[in-house]
Amino acid sequence: MKQTITATLFILLWTSVNWVPTAQAEGLPVVQDLTVEAKESISKQAPILLLFMSKTCIYCERVLREFLLPMQLDPEYVNKVILRQIDISSRHKLVNFDGKITSPRALAQSHRVMAVPTIILFDAQGKELTRIVGLLNTDFYLSYLDNAINESQAKIKLNIQ
Repeated sequence: MKQTITATLFILLWTSVNWVPTAQAEGLPVVQDLTVEAKESISKQAPILLLFMSKTCIYCERVLREFLLPMQLDPEYVNKVILRQIDISSRHKLVNFDGKITSPRALAQSHRVMAVPTIILFDAQGKELTRIVGLLNTDFYLSYLDNAINESQAKIKLNIQ
C-alpha cells in the first residue's frame, strides 16, 4: 500500500513538474529576422503584428494567452496578419527590416516603445501602421486588435494601388 501511494505521488509530482500548458508550448513565434517576415507580408499583403513584451509582465502574458495565441490558431487570421513577439529583455540578436543586426531593446527604443505590452503593426518596409499600448479594457481588446489589423490592411492595400 505504501509503495502504491509513493509511486502515485511520484507520478503526480513528475507530471506537474514537466507539464507545460499547450498555449505556452505552441507560443507565438519570436522574431529573429524581420526581412523574412517582410517577404511573407509582401506575399500575403498582410501587416506584421509585433508584440513587444517582457517575460516578467503579467499583462503581456494575458495578451498572449487570451488574444494572440487563439488568433494564431484561428483560420480567419492565417492570411490576414503575421503574428510575432519580441521580448525586449532578451539578449539575442535579430535582423531589422533594413537587414542590419540589432537587439530587441534597440528595436523597441527605435520605435519609441515605452511600456509593455505594446503591439505595433508594420508594413513590409518596416513602416508603423497602427499601435496599441497596454492591455486596455479586456472586454473590448479583441475588437481593438481587429480594428488595428483591418486599419493596417487597408493602409497596405492603399500603398499597393
